[in-house]
Amino acid sequence: MKILVVEDDKNLNSSLCETLSVLADVDGVYDGEEALFLCEQDIYDLIILDVMLPGIDGFSILENLRKVSNCPVLMLTAKDTLTDKVRGLKLGADDYMTKPFYRDELLARCEALLRRYNNNFQALNLTFKDLKFDLAHKIVSINGEKLDIIGKTYDILEYLVRNKEIIIPKEQLFNRIWGFDSDTIWSVVEVYVSNLRKVLKQYDYHKYLKTLRNVGYMWTETVD
Repeated sequence: MKILVVEDDKNLNSSLCETLSVLADVDGVYDGEEALFLCEQDIYDLIILDVMLPGIDGFSILENLRKVSNCPVLMLTAKDTLTDKVRGLKLGADDYMTKPFYRDELLARCEALLRRYNNNFQALNLTFKDLKFDLAHKIVSINGEKLDIIGKTYDILEYLVRNKEIIIPKEQLFNRIWGFDSDTIWSVVEVYVSNLRKVLKQYDYHKYLKTLRNVGYMWTETVD
C-alpha cells in the first residue's frame, strides 16, 4: 500500500508520514505542482491533501485528479468553513478533516478509506494461502517461518500479492517501488524479481509469480 501526503508545512508533513507509516508506505511532498504530477501517476492508494499550497492549491489538484483517477482523497486543511467543506466534497474528496486534528481519528478515517476502496486491504495483515504479511513490520512468513525477503524485494512481493490476478507493467512496478526521482535503471526490476523468485521457490510459491515477457508481472492462483 502507498499513501501520498501533500502538505507544505515540513514539520507537519514529516509527522503525518510517520503517523501513517503504520498503514502503508508514505511519500511526502510540499508544493502543488509536484503533488499534481504524482497524483496523476496512479501509483497511490490514498492521498492526504492540504488546500493552501504553493504553486497549485489543493482544490485545483483535486479537480484535475478527478479527470484521470478515482484514487481516494482525504482533505486535511485549516480551511474549516462549511463553504470550503462543501466545495471539497463536490470536487470529489472522499473525506474532509480540519486542523487541528486527532491522530487516532485521522488513522481511523484513512484505514476506512483504504478498506473501502481496496478489496485487498486488511488492516495491518495480508494473506495468500499460507503466505502471511505483517505489514507494520514488513515481515512475510509461510506457516510461521519468516522468509528472507526484505527491503524492496518485500515491497515488490506485497504489491503483487495485493494486486493478484492483475498484470502489473514493469514501468508501473518500477515507479511504485523506486519512485520517479530514482536514478536506478529499469533493469533492476528484473534482478529483484529474480531474487524474489529464488526465495519463493524454496517453498514452491514461485509458481504463483508469472512473468509476461515484454509486459510485466502477475501474481495469480492459476498454476500451469
